Amino acid sequence: MAIRTALIVHAKQILRRSSMAANHIPPTTIDVPKGYFAVYVGEQEKKRFVIPISFLKQPSFQGLLSQAEEEFGFDHPMGGLTIPCREDTFIDLTSRLSAL
Repeated sequence: MAIRTALIVHAKQILRRSSMAANHIPPTTIDVPKGYFAVYVGEQEKKRFVIPISFLKQPSFQGLLSQAEEEFGFDHPMGGLTIPCREDTFIDLTSRLSAL
């Protein structure tokens, strides 16, 4: 239980740091409903996805967040959280998480 809580806290810290770097985003791009957050996914061209915050509890999603932190740090040119994986891989993962 303590490990799971620590992972959730770490994921929230990643998102908080990412959002702090995103303060320069125009207000029109911050149209994310409560309980969701936006991520940019892709290897070359980035596509924006709005996903539920509940995904932060899932170990497979936390792995993606750790990979994003290692590869991109927290200062993203897109102004948000960027996840370095193929779009189809991300869609497959989020589809499985939605079914839980």
